[in-house]
Amino acid sequence: MDRFRSWALCVTLAAGSAAAVWPAAKGDAEKGKEIFQPCGVCHLPDSEDKKMGPGLKGLFKREKMANGKKLTESNVRTQIDDGGKGMPSYKDMLTDGEKDDLIAYLKTL
Repeated sequence: MDRFRSWALCVTLAAGSAAAVWPAAKGDAEKGKEIFQPCGVCHLPDSEDKKMGPGLKGLFKREKMANGKKLTESNVRTQIDDGGKGMPSYKDMLTDGEKDDLIAYLKTL
């Protein structure tokens, strides 16, 4: 019985440590693809070429965003929230969950 408890404790601690190192991914990329559809008027999802706004293919593989800021999930969320240079603000148009879904989709491009 003591061996089982020790083993169970080790497994539980290991699982907790793994969750701390690799947090669960936020958002659903499939839902994000649907949310992205209106964005496709200005942004190409399958090209780096500029349409009205920058092409987003490989977005999360870049060092910087088109505005020169370091490419981080937080900076992408701020861009979605605040807009700028012709892009509308989506702060009040999308829920936090929808933004998570959208960012999850952008990571697949």
